[in-house]
Amino acid sequence: MIDTADIPLVVDLDGTLTPTDTLLESVVQLVKRSPSSLLLLPWWLLRGRAGFKEAVSTRAAIDAERLPYNAPLLDYLREEKSRGRQIVLATAAHHSIAQAVSGRLGVFDKVLATQSGSNLKGPAKLQAIQDNVGEAFVYAGDCAADLPIWKQARAAILVGVPQRIAEQVRQSTPIERDFQRPETGLATWLRALRVHQWAKNVLLFVPLLTTFEFTDIGKLVHIVLAFMAFSLAASATYVVNDLWDLGNDRVHPRKRLRPFASGALPIHHGLLVAGAALALALALAATVSPGFAWMLLAYLVLTSSYSWVIKEYVLMDVLMLSLLYTIRILAGSVAIGVTTSSWLLAFSAFTFLSLALVKRCAELVSLKEAGAPATRGRDYRVSDLVVLWPLGVGAALCAVVVFGLFISAPETQARYATPQILWLVAIGLVYWMARLWIKTSRGEMHDDPVVYALKDRGSRLTVLAMIAAVMVAHFSALEFFP
Repeated sequence: MIDTADIPLVVDLDGTLTPTDTLLESVVQLVKRSPSSLLLLPWWLLRGRAGFKEAVSTRAAIDAERLPYNAPLLDYLREEKSRGRQIVLATAAHHSIAQAVSGRLGVFDKVLATQSGSNLKGPAKLQAIQDNVGEAFVYAGDCAADLPIWKQARAAILVGVPQRIAEQVRQSTPIERDFQRPETGLATWLRALRVHQWAKNVLLFVPLLTTFEFTDIGKLVHIVLAFMAFSLAASATYVVNDLWDLGNDRVHPRKRLRPFASGALPIHHGLLVAGAALALALALAATVSPGFAWMLLAYLVLTSSYSWVIKEYVLMDVLMLSLLYTIRILAGSVAIGVTTSSWLLAFSAFTFLSLALVKRCAELVSLKEAGAPATRGRDYRVSDLVVLWPLGVGAALCAVVVFGLFISAPETQARYATPQILWLVAIGLVYWMARLWIKTSRGEMHDDPVVYALKDRGSRLTVLAMIAAVMVAHFSALEFFP
């Protein structure tokens, strides 16, 4: 093993110093800022890699403060820097990004990066290193593109390098350090796809239950397929939304740990998986019915407009969230070919408005505890709680009032064997929704409220009791009620 303590240390950026891809992040930021730029991307690619990076970087600046960094590697660089070792950043990223990162970290003596007409990758990067650093250098990289550089280096630093490539490096170059990357297995992808959020799509089953047609096997099969279609489509939109909102997520106390914000999953993998999930969702929707496929497309348009625009506007975002909840019930009706009653729609609108406000108030409570004055990327302030709180509780009470009027409606009296039992459901609704708001005030609401209700034991028991009461009211004629 040779002594490398005094040999300049050259460090790659994308995939090495930061686990993310700064070019892809720049493209996402550009499209977010100017969707019409999508039409220009192919034209810019004709200029070559360096020209493409130049065109993108001049229109979309990466915030080096918000990038995730490889903490163990960065600590090592700072340690070596303190000993007087020369540290050089050499990257295929555009020089504007490299300079921003260098300024942010303050550990680099020199920066080599892509500039107009010169894409600094592979052999081109090696030549730039030899011209500016010399023949003696240690190189820190992460992938097969770095093999020509490692072969000429005095020693190698491996950063999350696949085993097959690592073996090739070891055969030709001494290893100074080997930084292993945490495994990103199935659990990480389940978090990225937000599979736990699929629980919200049980709302598609509501029309099947309220029409008491759950014994119809054909309709049951359709609603299961509809559930899978909505769930896969939702996962695709969650992934795209996370990529769309990387910057804001990285400064959020909890969202910064999301797989894409933290760099645990590559951006290009997310795009591929989102595309595959969306294609499968649309195929499943088409097998249910053309009408349901259109409902799914409407959901995608609405949720995209929420993610890209509406969520930034106060109150409009919670109104859209309540609509996105309600559209699931409408989609369930279309999937099984039944008509949704106006009572159910009115009840759903108020209930889900209250739940959407629970979600927003829960975020503001967390920010208040952290001492932050306002959300990032949303037009909400902690001071807004004095307005949002009564608005949410009022919406919950409106939902209960609508349900009470539904009990007294002639069609309900005719359809249920003992409609008076439904008042027990009204009491259960008051308890359940009030309980959600109390949990929110205590700072215990860390999930989407619908997901929280399915995970929380007290909520599950209350909801099951209400469902049981509805069944008894429909099927049992109890004579002790006048």
